[in-house]
Amino acid sequence: MKRFLIASAVAVVSATSPALAADVGVSISIGQPGFYGQLDIGGFPPPPVIYRQPIIVERAAHNRPPVYLRVPKNHANHWRKHCRKYNACGERVYFVQDDWYERDYVPRYQERHHRKDRDQHDNRRDDRSGSDHKSKDRGHGNKH
Repeated sequence: MKRFLIASAVAVVSATSPALAADVGVSISIGQPGFYGQLDIGGFPPPPVIYRQPIIVERAAHNRPPVYLRVPKNHANHWRKHCRKYNACGERVYFVQDDWYERDYVPRYQERHHRKDRDQHDNRRDDRSGSDHKSKDRGHGNKH
């Protein structure tokens, strides 16, 4: 009887888990260790790359700048198979080295974007404190 109950519970969990799994998502964005995709190299010196020449799967426009990507090693090795996932089949692609991404790019990216976030947050707080200040000076009588 115990085996039947355990098997039934496993069957119920298995049957409902795809629906539950669809509701759960993990979002990793640029500047985080698990991110794979296109990097904004603006402001950085050219990074160390895996291959010296750009990889091109389809005819690439030479008037556009190359694309720098961080991808799993297997994706770089079999780029023709994976380029569509990154919307980069018709681009000149350089694959950046993982250690450069982790050691150099992530800290600088986070510093740059956290500073912008702090500045925007401070500006919003200043705007709110300014409006609070004005509402206190309207003199509506209730002074406590």
